[in-house]
Amino acid sequence: MAQISKLPPEQWDPRIAAAVKPEEATDLEQGLTRYFAHCPEQALGLMGFGGALKMNRSLPDRLVELVRLRIAFFNQCRSCMAIRYKDALADGLDEQLVCSLEKPAEADNLSDAEKSAIHYGELFATDHLAIDEAVHDDLRRHFSEAQIVELGMTVAFFVGFGRLAATWKMVEELPTAFQDMEKTLSPWGEEAIAVR
Repeated sequence: MAQISKLPPEQWDPRIAAAVKPEEATDLEQGLTRYFAHCPEQALGLMGFGGALKMNRSLPDRLVELVRLRIAFFNQCRSCMAIRYKDALADGLDEQLVCSLEKPAEADNLSDAEKSAIHYGELFATDHLAIDEAVHDDLRRHFSEAQIVELGMTVAFFVGFGRLAATWKMVEELPTAFQDMEKTLSPWGEEAIAVR
C-alpha cells in the first residue's frame, strides 16, 4: 500500500486537472500527479519542468527511455520499471533492448551514444562523484553541450523522483510481479505496461 494517500481527481486544483485530463487517463497514467496534487503550486511547477524536459527534448526518445529504465533499476522504483512510454516504443524501444540493460556495456544492440548516456545515468544513480572528465569526454563524442545539459537535467529528474516514488511504494496498479516490495526487481524480463 502506498505511503501517501492519493488525492482523487475531483479534488485536484482545476489547473492540474486541465493539464492532466484525468477523465482520459488511467489511474496508472495519472501516476505521481495523484500524490503531488496535495501541493498544487509545487505540482504545477514540477509539471512545467517535466513537460519542458519531454516536449523540448533533443535527445532520442529511445535513448531517454533506456537511461530511465536503467536508473529505475538502481532506484528500485516499481512503477518506473513497469512502465514503457509509447513515444519510446515508437522510436524503436523493445523488450530485447530493455533486456540489454542488464549488462549495457556488453550489449551489441545498443549504440555507443546509448551506452555512454546509460553509463552516465548509472553513475549519477550510484556514484555521482565518479562522473569525471573521462565520462564527460565520452559524452562529448556523442552529444552537444546542450544535449549533455539536457541529459543531466533529465537524469536528475529520474533519480530524484524515481527514489521518491520508490519510498512512497506506489504499486497497487502495477502487474503482480512489480508489487512485491521484499525482493530486488529489474525492468527486464517482467511484464511491462505501455502508457502514453
